Amino acid sequence: MSAPQPTTEPMRPRRVPPQPTPESQPFWDGCARHELVVQRCSSCERFSFPPTNRCQHCWSDDVVWTPVSGRGEVFTFTVYRRAYAAELADQLPYVVGIVELDEGPRLITNIVGCEPSRVRVGMPVDVVFDDVADGVALHAFRPREE
Repeated sequence: MSAPQPTTEPMRPRRVPPQPTPESQPFWDGCARHELVVQRCSSCERFSFPPTNRCQHCWSDDVVWTPVSGRGEVFTFTVYRRAYAAELADQLPYVVGIVELDEGPRLITNIVGCEPSRVRVGMPVDVVFDDVADGVALHAFRPREE
């Protein structure tokens, strides 16, 4: 009897890695390190997302990437019951939501780690990361364990 042959098949569906822009590259680099970072203005000290070359609040160009807590709450969400991308078909149903971070910015993300029927607006959540390729991780949020 021969030993089982190694497989090159993924253990889970392959996700399409993001295509970073020059403005978003530091965000994706942070995710790869399992660190959530967003831009913070050095002039008005407010956080903002999505990334731009100017503060969304005071228009200063003095913005820096800053680690944040990764804590927030569900601002809004929807449950997908149809796969609009073939690689997501076996993940149905899945939740796409907007999470408002404790620091203020809102991020589009997946809500994971619970049944879709349990997701609620205002639900406290924490960031998690999913390594989808070498040096590439996607962020998601799961219900906070308290």
